[in-house]
Amino acid sequence: MPGESIAIAADHGGVELKAILTGELGELGYEVLDLGTDGIDSVDYPDFAELLTGAIRDGRAQRGVLICGSGIGMSIAANRHREIRAALVHDNLSARLARQHNNANVLVMGGRFIGAEVAKDCLRAFLATEFEGGRHDRRVAKMS
Repeated sequence: MPGESIAIAADHGGVELKAILTGELGELGYEVLDLGTDGIDSVDYPDFAELLTGAIRDGRAQRGVLICGSGIGMSIAANRHREIRAALVHDNLSARLARQHNNANVLVMGGRFIGAEVAKDCLRAFLATEFEGGRHDRRVAKMS
């Protein structure tokens, strides 16, 4: 919901898409906690996943967005933490189902695999979709 704090971080493979999504979050009325990186020099994605998961754990952000070249590395790094449910998505449906069925709190995308308009659509679906609960509660509880 607008006003909510959303953390965002990327490595060098996702920095361009991060800039676009940071602007989109601002336009949608979210408070953005930008955790870097801001350049194309090579950096290590686990460092940025760690910054973002820490922000969620510490309550500085309620949800997050991670972007690396493929999205795979960021999702692996983020999901090492029990309080994180990071979902690598590729389209509106996968973003919506990540929230609806898995109560994902981190959206992950591959900056080299997804276009800006599809990424913005994924972001909007992720932010607008509520967790369905019910039959999914038991499964999500086993991950947390």
